[in-house]
Amino acid sequence: MPTIITHAAVGIASGLAVTKGKAPKLFWALSILCVMIPDLDVLTFRLGIPYGDFWGHRGFFHSIFFGLLFGVFISPVFFRKDGLFSKSWLFYTLFFSAITATHGILDAFTNGGLGIALLSPFDNTRYFFWTTPISVSPLSIKAFWGERGIRILEDEFLWVWLPAVFIAVIGWVNFPHKAIKNRG
Repeated sequence: MPTIITHAAVGIASGLAVTKGKAPKLFWALSILCVMIPDLDVLTFRLGIPYGDFWGHRGFFHSIFFGLLFGVFISPVFFRKDGLFSKSWLFYTLFFSAITATHGILDAFTNGGLGIALLSPFDNTRYFFWTTPISVSPLSIKAFWGERGIRILEDEFLWVWLPAVFIAVIGWVNFPHKAIKNRG
């Protein structure tokens, strides 16, 4: 997986692309949370759930379907004042679903592990993409420090951060930004 730092950067860049930075603080916190939440499945190791299991690491919680479910959950919980099925509710739902789904998609570009169950629960096959240019980040913080950590961050800068900045700039210039309500 890319580091949680890089996942958070994708959430922030995506938010900048669609808001020009004009969004409530809650929006930014949720943008970071959504892209990181799938990795809470590492807790399943402590529960004795095997890595390759449906509920295991990089399983269901890394799927595109989970991204959709999480976005549908987040919007009415945190943005109910906007009104269910309003334009802004739809925006938040689609945005948070999409950025949650980026987690598994980015992980499928890494070069380690058993693959990602991107199509779960409909197909629990674990996939990698045709190319895996991002070095997989270790689950341990201790294992991250040193030459390996520097190599991982270099990969992420080239393959994730630069494209994310490019997308943020393109969105900043072209996205209409009318669905966001800045309530602080």
